[in-house]
Amino acid sequence: MLVAVMLSARTKDPTTNEVMRRLWPRAHTPQALLKLPEAKLAEALNPVGFYRTKAKQLQGLCRMLVEEFDGKVPDTLAELERLPGVGRKTANLVLSICFEIPAICVDTHVHRIANRLGWVKTKTPPETEEALMALFAKKHWGVINRVLVNHGQRVCNPIGPRCSECVIARQCPRTGVVKPR
Repeated sequence: MLVAVMLSARTKDPTTNEVMRRLWPRAHTPQALLKLPEAKLAEALNPVGFYRTKAKQLQGLCRMLVEEFDGKVPDTLAELERLPGVGRKTANLVLSICFEIPAICVDTHVHRIANRLGWVKTKTPPETEEALMALFAKKHWGVINRVLVNHGQRVCNPIGPRCSECVIARQCPRTGVVKPR
């Protein structure tokens, strides 16, 4: 799961899913992934965005998992953020999905929609994360990313959101929307 989350950064889900479908049979453990030469790994990751950089980061991440974590993905924010290529957004998503630890993963969709809805008035994803944590009970943190990402990909697009198709359009102040469809 950590590999898929890392690969998904700046990449559309269908592309990530296809690459994971091809990669999984060849390397589904950190040890197996380390056996792939970096150039072969990069080739396997193409067309994921920044696939060469991600290949290098994945090998560093897997090396660290094997050497420091007995081949297992750590379950704390601090340990996850130490891994190459893993930032706060990725770490929070892994905590929430893999370990069911309350965390709010703020990506571009969550940041945009939370601001459009008027839930928060923030300029950066870390500010949005902090504001959403104060706004929602911990038991709801894990679902926020899934719901808002899905909504952001299908309806509340960055440019030309489909407000006419939105089920919450009547409650939405549409902050920042210039030309809704």
